[in-house]
Amino acid sequence: MIQSLYAASSGMIAQQTQLDLISNNISNANTIGYKKQHAEFADLMYQSINHVKASQTSMEVGLGVKSTSISREFTQGDLKKSGNDLDIAISGKGFFKLQLGDGIVAYTRNGTFRLNHEGSIVNADGNKMLPEIRVPKDATTISISKDGVVSVKKSGDENMLNIGQIKLANFVNPSGLRSLGDNNFSSTEYSGSAITSMPGQNGIGETKQSYVEISNVELVREMTNLITTQRSYEANAKVITTTDEMLKIVNKLKSELI
Repeated sequence: MIQSLYAASSGMIAQQTQLDLISNNISNANTIGYKKQHAEFADLMYQSINHVKASQTSMEVGLGVKSTSISREFTQGDLKKSGNDLDIAISGKGFFKLQLGDGIVAYTRNGTFRLNHEGSIVNADGNKMLPEIRVPKDATTISISKDGVVSVKKSGDENMLNIGQIKLANFVNPSGLRSLGDNNFSSTEYSGSAITSMPGQNGIGETKQSYVEISNVELVREMTNLITTQRSYEANAKVITTTDEMLKIVNKLKSELI
């Protein structure tokens, strides 16, 4: 019966991990470019109680469950029109490349950009998009094509001037990226090195101006998972209380026999 205590406690720990992830998903339901997470589990080793020679089988009892990994789902979120000329959504695979203040190169799906005092395209935290693109101060119109070409029209000019090319990065295994917070990720040995290309080429998605990609969290599904997780947590807690009651009965019987 002691084994049931350990197995049930491992189940409660696993469901708590799942609950933490669901809570984080729900709280980021309106976060631009957020990608939902889920936990993956595996059963623990089994203990052989008795071996039956005639059938060459054994009686095995599992010792619980453990969390093996936390995966992030990089499925496409819905695109929402923002009206801001510097908001860019990626329709398909790929990430924007950013230069963080500490020198780290980061990757993000959050395409809410603006101009800094130098005219460079930066994100909300002031991190520059790579490769760096500078917009002239006298530019009156900014146009971003689906293949990432950035053009501007200056005051008094009729023709559009090409000032830069947005390039996107992709990975063999995006789920292997490491979260840095602020919707930023860094490459790891599990994600592989970044594969940089122009939008619309080599399997990378296209850029869409004046749109943002909202979170891929589905609130109805998350609420269903929340209820399922709660019920599983309660069931494991019930196993512990039931085992405790059974142990009390055993201890009472022993004291009476003595």
